[in-house]
Amino acid sequence: MGYIFDFNDANAYEQWFYKRRNRLAAELESRLMIDLLRPNAGELMLDIGCGIGSSLPPLLDAGLQVTGIDPSPYMLDIICSHFNNRIELYRGNAEDLPFDDNSFNHACFFISLEFVDDPKKALKEACRVAKDKVFIGVLNRFAIKGIQRRVQGIFTHTIFNKAEFFSVWQIKRMVRELMGPVPITWRTVCQFPNVSGKFFMNLEKSQLVQRCPFGTFAGIVVTLVPRFRTRPLALRYRPKRQAGITAA
Repeated sequence: MGYIFDFNDANAYEQWFYKRRNRLAAELESRLMIDLLRPNAGELMLDIGCGIGSSLPPLLDAGLQVTGIDPSPYMLDIICSHFNNRIELYRGNAEDLPFDDNSFNHACFFISLEFVDDPKKALKEACRVAKDKVFIGVLNRFAIKGIQRRVQGIFTHTIFNKAEFFSVWQIKRMVRELMGPVPITWRTVCQFPNVSGKFFMNLEKSQLVQRCPFGTFAGIVVTLVPRFRTRPLALRYRPKRQAGITAA
């Protein structure tokens, strides 16, 4: 099940998110998700661990039909207050999604895979319910900010004490173990400690800069390849009649 945000966690995260500096970072992260996914209007998207809905505005602006699932009722209450009936919401866990195979075009983790108990099982579930692509947005363990957060957690209690940080290579390895040699693309954003000003925002949007593997936020897209299981051709055995043998 992983860590479930309680009432205080949910409200603290909402206050943190709506600070200007953090909103600018979230804008870069959301833009990266859309650029990598390239979804079409009208497609179905499942946001796994939707939280307070920080990833939802760009998805809705792109014309997607979004479904969100999260184990925290406090997070779901907040998301309802901001988005009303614009999305369909479920309470549930990433490792056991209550949806049929291929129910959605795409699925995404937006800083939520860090808080599940079994990331590999959660990825397997995402690949099961999606039929086109899965976006995995994670806090990069090799970023300067990621290292700072882990060190800070040694001395003070923060929500990141409950998080497992990943690298691009870890995610790729887990996906390949589950799905085989499927196409995977990745980029990172928030390369600089403080994202502010037009110059740094434009620099962050450069694909050349985003190929640096040390940005604070890493976005990975898995393109799902259908697998077909063939059945062996059944050949009925017909014994040949041996010469010289007659029926009694």
